[in-house]
Amino acid sequence: MPTVRLARHAMNTRFEVLLHGASEPALRAAGEEALDEIGRIEAQLSIFRPDSEMARVNRHAAEGPVRVSPPVFQLLERAQSLSRQTGGAFDPTVGPLVRAWGFLGGSGAWPDPARLAEARARVGMEHVELDAARFSVRFARPGMMLDLGAIGKGYALDVAVECLREAGVTCALLHGGTSSVQGLGVPPDGQPWKVALGPPAAAGDTATADDTAGEVLAEFVLTDASLGVSAVAGKAFRQGDREWGHVLDPRTGEPVQGALMAAVVLPEATATDALSTALLVLGAEGLEKLGASHPNLEGLVVLPELGPTGGRTVWRRLPPP
Repeated sequence: MPTVRLARHAMNTRFEVLLHGASEPALRAAGEEALDEIGRIEAQLSIFRPDSEMARVNRHAAEGPVRVSPPVFQLLERAQSLSRQTGGAFDPTVGPLVRAWGFLGGSGAWPDPARLAEARARVGMEHVELDAARFSVRFARPGMMLDLGAIGKGYALDVAVECLREAGVTCALLHGGTSSVQGLGVPPDGQPWKVALGPPAAAGDTATADDTAGEVLAEFVLTDASLGVSAVAGKAFRQGDREWGHVLDPRTGEPVQGALMAAVVLPEATATDALSTALLVLGAEGLEKLGASHPNLEGLVVLPELGPTGGRTVWRRLPPP
Protein backbone atom coordinates (compact mmCIF):
# COMPACT_ATOMS: atom_id res chain seq x y z
CA MET A 1 0.00 0.00 0.00
CA PRO A 2 1.49 3.39 -0.99
CA THR A 3 2.69 5.76 1.73
CA VAL A 4 3.04 9.52 1.28
CA ARG A 5 4.81 11.96 3.62
CA LEU A 6 4.32 15.69 3.28
CA ALA A 7 5.41 18.66 5.39
CA ARG A 8 4.98 22.40 5.48
CA HIS A 9 5.95 25.27 7.80
CA ALA A 10 2.95 27.09 9.27
CA MET A 11 1.94 28.69 12.58
CA ASN A 12 5.62 29.04 13.49
CA THR A 13 6.11 25.27 13.48
CA ARG A 14 6.41 22.27 11.16
CA PHE A 15 3.28 20.39 10.18
CA GLU A 16 3.73 16.85 8.87
CA VAL A 17 1.24 14.44 7.29
CA LEU A 18 1.72 10.70 6.82
CA LEU A 19 -0.90 9.05 4.60
CA HIS A 20 -1.65 5.46 3.56
CA GLY A 21 -3.99 4.49 0.73
CA ALA A 22 -4.46 2.81 -2.64
CA SER A 23 -3.29 5.64 -4.91
CA GLU A 24 -0.13 7.67 -4.32
CA PRO A 25 -1.22 10.58 -6.58
CA ALA A 26 -4.59 10.77 -4.82
CA LEU A 27 -2.93 10.69 -1.40
CA ARG A 28 -0.47 13.41 -2.40
CA ALA A 29 -3.24 15.63 -3.76
CA ALA A 30 -5.33 15.17 -0.59
CA GLY A 31 -2.33 15.84 1.66
CA GLU A 32 -1.41 19.02 -0.21
CA GLU A 33 -4.99 20.24 0.03
CA ALA A 34 -5.03 19.56 3.78
CA LEU A 35 -1.78 21.52 4.23
CA ASP A 36 -3.24 24.33 2.13
CA GLU A 37 -6.13 24.48 4.61
CA ILE A 38 -3.67 24.83 7.50
CA GLY A 39 -2.00 27.72 5.68
CA ARG A 40 -5.38 29.36 5.09
CA ILE A 41 -6.23 29.07 8.79
CA GLU A 42 -2.91 30.64 9.75
CA ALA A 43 -3.74 33.59 7.47
CA GLN A 44 -7.02 34.02 9.38
CA LEU A 45 -5.74 33.57 12.94
CA SER A 46 -2.17 34.90 13.09
CA ILE A 47 -1.85 38.00 15.26
CA PHE A 48 1.43 38.76 13.50
CA ARG A 49 -0.18 39.26 10.09
CA PRO A 50 -1.72 42.73 9.96
CA ASP A 51 -4.30 41.62 7.38
CA SER A 52 -5.56 38.61 9.40
CA GLU A 53 -9.00 38.52 10.97
CA MET A 54 -7.56 38.27 14.48
CA ALA A 55 -5.18 41.20 13.95
CA ARG A 56 -8.15 43.27 12.81
CA VAL A 57 -10.14 42.20 15.86
CA ASN A 58 -7.29 43.18 18.18
CA ARG A 59 -6.99 46.61 16.52
CA HIS A 60 -10.65 47.57 16.55
CA ALA A 61 -12.78 45.40 18.90
CA ALA A 62 -12.36 47.79 21.83
CA GLU A 63 -13.87 50.55 19.66
CA GLY A 64 -16.91 48.53 18.60
CA PRO A 65 -18.08 45.20 17.17
CA VAL A 66 -15.85 43.67 14.49
CA ARG A 67 -17.33 41.18 12.03
CA VAL A 68 -15.42 37.95 11.37
CA SER A 69 -16.02 34.96 9.10
CA PRO A 70 -18.42 32.26 10.42
CA PRO A 71 -15.62 29.64 10.94
CA VAL A 72 -13.52 32.09 12.99
CA PHE A 73 -16.59 33.12 14.99
CA GLN A 74 -17.40 29.48 15.73
CA LEU A 75 -13.82 28.92 16.89
CA LEU A 76 -14.10 31.91 19.21
CA GLU A 77 -17.34 30.49 20.62
CA ARG A 78 -15.55 27.18 21.18
CA ALA A 79 -12.66 28.94 22.89
CA GLN A 80 -15.04 30.83 25.15
CA SER A 81 -16.84 27.59 26.07
CA LEU A 82 -13.56 25.81 26.87
CA SER A 83 -12.44 28.78 28.94
CA ARG A 84 -15.62 28.52 31.03
CA GLN A 85 -15.23 24.74 31.42
CA THR A 86 -11.69 25.18 32.75
CA GLY A 87 -12.55 28.00 35.14
CA GLY A 88 -10.33 30.34 33.16
CA ALA A 89 -7.25 28.11 33.22
CA PHE A 90 -7.39 28.26 29.43
CA ASP A 91 -7.87 31.84 28.30
CA PRO A 92 -6.88 33.19 24.86
CA THR A 93 -6.93 36.79 26.17
CA VAL A 94 -3.75 36.24 28.21
CA GLY A 95 -1.66 38.37 25.81
CA PRO A 96 -1.42 41.50 28.04
CA LEU A 97 0.07 39.34 30.80
CA VAL A 98 2.58 37.79 28.41
CA ARG A 99 3.63 41.30 27.42
CA ALA A 100 3.82 42.50 31.04
CA TRP A 101 6.15 39.62 31.96
CA GLY A 102 8.43 40.41 29.00
CA PHE A 103 7.77 37.15 27.12
CA LEU A 104 6.25 38.75 24.02
CA GLY A 105 9.37 38.90 21.87
CA GLY A 106 11.70 38.58 24.87
CA SER A 107 12.98 36.08 27.43
CA GLY A 108 11.07 37.56 30.38
CA ALA A 109 11.67 39.91 33.29
CA TRP A 110 10.07 40.61 36.65
CA PRO A 111 7.12 42.93 35.94
CA ASP A 112 6.36 46.28 37.47
CA PRO A 113 3.47 45.67 39.94
CA ALA A 114 1.35 48.50 38.54
CA ARG A 115 1.84 47.28 34.99
CA LEU A 116 0.98 43.72 36.04
CA ALA A 117 -2.22 44.87 37.76
CA GLU A 118 -3.19 46.80 34.64
CA ALA A 119 -2.56 43.74 32.48
CA ARG A 120 -4.63 41.49 34.74
CA ALA A 121 -7.59 43.87 34.36
CA ARG A 122 -7.39 43.34 30.59
CA VAL A 123 -7.53 39.55 30.74
CA GLY A 124 -10.66 37.41 30.81
CA MET A 125 -12.62 35.66 28.07
CA GLU A 126 -15.78 36.79 29.86
CA HIS A 127 -14.96 40.33 28.66
CA VAL A 128 -15.14 39.23 25.01
CA GLU A 129 -18.65 39.81 23.65
CA LEU A 130 -19.68 37.48 20.81
CA ASP A 131 -22.79 38.36 18.78
CA ALA A 132 -23.95 35.24 16.93
CA ALA A 133 -26.54 37.18 14.92
CA ARG A 134 -23.86 39.42 13.37
CA PHE A 135 -20.78 37.16 13.67
CA SER A 136 -19.11 40.03 15.49
CA VAL A 137 -16.58 40.36 18.31
CA ARG A 138 -16.30 43.21 20.80
CA PHE A 139 -13.94 43.82 23.72
CA ALA A 140 -15.69 45.13 26.83
CA ARG A 141 -12.40 46.60 28.07
CA PRO A 142 -9.71 48.58 26.23
CA GLY A 143 -6.26 47.04 25.80
CA MET A 144 -7.52 43.48 25.44
CA MET A 145 -5.93 41.04 23.00
CA LEU A 146 -7.01 37.70 21.56
CA ASP A 147 -4.35 35.13 20.68
CA LEU A 148 -5.61 31.72 19.56
CA GLY A 149 -2.13 30.17 19.57
CA ALA A 150 -3.07 27.72 22.33
CA ILE A 151 -5.99 26.33 20.31
CA GLY A 152 -5.14 27.18 16.70
CA LYS A 153 -2.89 24.23 15.87
CA GLY A 154 -5.48 21.76 17.12
CA TYR A 155 -8.22 23.51 15.17
CA ALA A 156 -6.05 23.41 12.05
CA LEU A 157 -5.56 19.66 12.47
CA ASP A 158 -9.30 19.11 12.84
CA VAL A 159 -9.94 21.01 9.60
CA ALA A 160 -7.12 19.15 7.84
CA VAL A 161 -8.48 15.75 8.92
CA GLU A 162 -11.96 16.66 7.70
CA CYS A 163 -10.38 17.67 4.39
CA LEU A 164 -8.68 14.26 4.16
CA ARG A 165 -11.91 12.43 4.97
CA GLU A 166 -13.76 14.32 2.24
CA ALA A 167 -11.03 13.23 -0.19
CA GLY A 168 -11.56 9.59 0.76
CA VAL A 169 -8.44 9.19 2.93
CA THR A 170 -9.09 6.72 5.77
CA CYS A 171 -5.60 6.34 7.26
CA ALA A 172 -3.29 9.20 8.25
CA LEU A 173 -1.20 10.64 11.06
CA LEU A 174 -0.79 14.41 11.34
CA HIS A 175 1.10 16.62 13.75
CA GLY A 176 1.92 20.27 14.29
CA GLY A 177 5.28 20.70 15.99
CA THR A 178 4.80 17.26 17.67
CA SER A 179 2.77 18.95 20.44
CA SER A 180 -0.52 18.50 18.56
CA VAL A 181 -0.97 15.04 17.01
CA GLN A 182 -4.00 13.39 15.39
CA GLY A 183 -4.50 9.84 14.17
CA LEU A 184 -7.04 8.97 11.50
CA GLY A 185 -8.07 5.34 11.11
CA VAL A 186 -5.67 2.41 11.56
CA PRO A 187 -2.36 1.78 9.71
CA PRO A 188 -2.17 -1.03 7.11
CA ASP A 189 -0.55 -3.45 9.58
CA GLY A 190 -3.71 -3.37 11.71
CA GLN A 191 -1.91 -1.86 14.72
CA PRO A 192 -3.24 1.48 16.01
CA TRP A 193 -1.29 4.69 15.77
CA LYS A 194 0.87 5.01 18.90
CA VAL A 195 2.69 8.12 20.10
CA ALA A 196 5.40 8.01 22.76
CA LEU A 197 5.88 10.96 25.12
CA GLY A 198 9.34 11.69 26.47
CA PRO A 199 10.15 13.33 29.82
CA PRO A 200 9.82 17.11 30.11
CA ALA A 201 12.49 19.70 30.67
CA ALA A 202 12.21 22.40 33.32
CA ALA A 203 11.43 26.03 32.49
CA GLY A 204 14.35 27.58 30.68
CA ASP A 205 16.00 24.19 30.09
CA THR A 206 17.90 24.08 26.80
CA ALA A 207 18.21 20.27 26.69
CA THR A 208 17.85 18.82 23.22
CA ALA A 209 15.92 15.76 22.17
CA ASP A 210 19.20 13.82 22.05
CA ASP A 211 19.71 14.37 25.79
CA THR A 212 16.68 12.20 26.61
CA ALA A 213 16.70 9.96 23.53
CA GLY A 214 15.08 6.62 24.22
CA GLU A 215 13.29 7.69 27.41
CA VAL A 216 9.53 7.14 27.27
CA LEU A 217 7.29 8.62 29.91
CA ALA A 218 3.99 7.39 28.45
CA GLU A 219 2.49 5.95 25.29
CA PHE A 220 -0.83 7.00 23.79
CA VAL A 221 -3.06 5.19 21.28
CA LEU A 222 -4.60 7.53 18.70
CA THR A 223 -7.39 5.80 16.80
CA ASP A 224 -9.48 8.66 15.42
CA ALA A 225 -8.17 10.65 18.36
CA SER A 226 -5.88 13.56 19.10
CA LEU A 227 -3.08 14.21 21.57
CA GLY A 228 -2.32 17.71 22.85
CA VAL A 229 0.84 18.39 24.89
CA SER A 230 1.78 21.57 26.77
CA ALA A 231 5.01 22.19 28.69
CA VAL A 232 6.74 25.00 30.56
CA ALA A 233 10.14 24.43 28.92
CA GLY A 234 11.32 27.33 26.79
CA LYS A 235 11.59 31.01 27.62
CA ALA A 236 12.36 31.67 31.29
CA PHE A 237 14.33 33.93 33.60
CA ARG A 238 15.71 33.55 37.10
CA GLN A 239 14.56 35.78 39.95
CA GLY A 240 15.89 34.92 43.39
CA ASP A 241 16.18 31.15 43.69
CA ARG A 242 13.42 30.30 41.19
CA GLU A 243 12.94 29.95 37.46
CA TRP A 244 9.94 31.82 36.06
CA GLY A 245 8.68 30.38 32.76
CA HIS A 246 6.63 31.77 29.88
CA VAL A 247 3.42 29.78 30.52
CA LEU A 248 1.16 32.00 32.61
CA ASP A 249 -1.85 31.27 34.79
CA PRO A 250 -4.55 33.67 33.53
CA ARG A 251 -6.31 33.54 36.89
CA THR A 252 -3.36 34.72 39.01
CA GLY A 253 -1.30 36.54 36.40
CA GLU A 254 1.83 34.60 37.38
CA PRO A 255 3.90 31.89 35.67
CA VAL A 256 2.78 28.29 36.16
CA GLN A 257 4.63 26.55 39.01
CA GLY A 258 2.55 23.42 39.68
CA ALA A 259 3.46 21.24 36.68
CA LEU A 260 6.17 20.75 34.07
CA MET A 261 4.08 19.12 31.36
CA ALA A 262 0.50 18.07 30.65
CA ALA A 263 -1.05 15.89 27.94
CA VAL A 264 -4.66 15.28 26.94
CA VAL A 265 -6.25 12.75 24.54
CA LEU A 266 -9.74 13.26 23.10
CA PRO A 267 -11.31 12.81 19.65
CA GLU A 268 -11.12 16.54 18.82
CA ALA A 269 -7.73 18.26 18.43
CA THR A 270 -9.25 21.70 19.09
CA ALA A 271 -10.19 20.52 22.58
CA THR A 272 -6.94 18.67 23.36
CA ASP A 273 -4.89 21.73 22.37
CA ALA A 274 -6.81 24.00 24.74
CA LEU A 275 -7.29 21.49 27.55
CA SER A 276 -3.61 20.48 27.70
CA THR A 277 -2.84 24.16 28.35
CA ALA A 278 -5.53 24.26 31.04
CA LEU A 279 -4.23 21.06 32.62
CA LEU A 280 -0.71 22.48 32.77
CA VAL A 281 -2.13 25.44 34.69
CA LEU A 282 -4.38 23.37 36.98
CA GLY A 283 -1.84 20.64 37.79
CA ALA A 284 -2.80 17.18 39.03
CA GLU A 285 -6.12 18.33 40.51
CA GLY A 286 -7.17 19.33 37.01
CA LEU A 287 -7.38 15.71 35.85
CA GLU A 288 -10.68 15.11 37.60
CA LYS A 289 -11.92 18.67 37.06
CA LEU A 290 -11.54 18.34 33.30
CA GLY A 291 -12.70 14.72 33.38
CA ALA A 292 -16.01 15.85 34.87
CA SER A 293 -16.86 17.79 31.71
CA HIS A 294 -15.08 15.35 29.35
CA PRO A 295 -15.67 11.82 30.74
CA ASN A 296 -13.63 10.12 27.98
CA LEU A 297 -10.61 12.34 28.59
CA GLU A 298 -7.23 10.66 29.00
CA GLY A 299 -4.82 12.98 30.76
CA LEU A 300 -1.33 13.10 32.19
CA VAL A 301 0.45 15.63 34.39
CA VAL A 302 4.16 15.69 35.24
CA LEU A 303 4.98 17.49 38.50
CA PRO A 304 8.25 19.29 39.33
CA GLU A 305 9.08 17.21 42.39
CA LEU A 306 10.86 13.88 42.18
CA GLY A 307 9.06 10.64 43.04
CA PRO A 308 10.29 7.89 45.38
CA THR A 309 12.37 6.26 42.61
CA GLY A 310 14.07 9.50 41.61
CA GLY A 311 12.00 10.13 38.49
CA ARG A 312 9.44 12.86 37.98
CA THR A 313 6.08 12.38 39.68
CA VAL A 314 3.40 11.56 37.10
CA TRP A 315 -0.36 11.60 37.57
CA ARG A 316 -2.48 9.95 34.88
CA ARG A 317 -6.20 9.65 34.28
CA LEU A 318 -7.56 6.93 32.00
CA PRO A 319 -11.06 7.02 30.49
CA PRO A 320 -13.57 4.48 31.79
CA PRO A 321 -13.46 1.07 30.02
